[in-house]
Amino acid sequence: MCPGDSGANGPAKRDEKRKKSRQPRAVADLLDGVLEASGLELAAPSAAVGENWEAIVGSEVARHSRPVGIKAGVLHADVDSSVWCQQLQLRSPEILAALKQKIGAGAPTEVRFRVGYSRPPDESDREPGSDESST
Repeated sequence: MCPGDSGANGPAKRDEKRKKSRQPRAVADLLDGVLEASGLELAAPSAAVGENWEAIVGSEVARHSRPVGIKAGVLHADVDSSVWCQQLQLRSPEILAALKQKIGAGAPTEVRFRVGYSRPPDESDREPGSDESST
C-alpha cells in the first residue's frame, strides 16, 4: 500500500485513535503515570510526611521536631534536644503506626531521630513584657 491509502492503518484509523486520545480524563487517573515516568513517585511519601507531620505526631512533638526525608524506607527526622530524641525513639512504633495509617503503603518502615533541629521562636517563647516594637 502507498502512503495515503485508507487501508487498515490509514487516515480513518489514525483519526479514530486521535479522538480516543483526546477524550477528557481525570487528572488523578493520569498522576500515577506522570509521577512514575518522571521518577517523582519516590518523592510522594516524603511530601506526604512533611505535609502531615503535625497530624501524625501531634502539635507538641511537631514543635520540637521536623521530618528531613525518607531514604530506603527509613524516615530521618531532626529534633531540638537529646531529651526529645530519646523520647521519640521510644515512641517510634507509635509514630510508624500513625505514618502507615496516614500515608498507606508508601509509609516508612523505620524512623531515625537525631539532634540538630533549631526550631524557630514563637510567641510563647518570648519573655513577658518584652515587646520588640516598643524599643
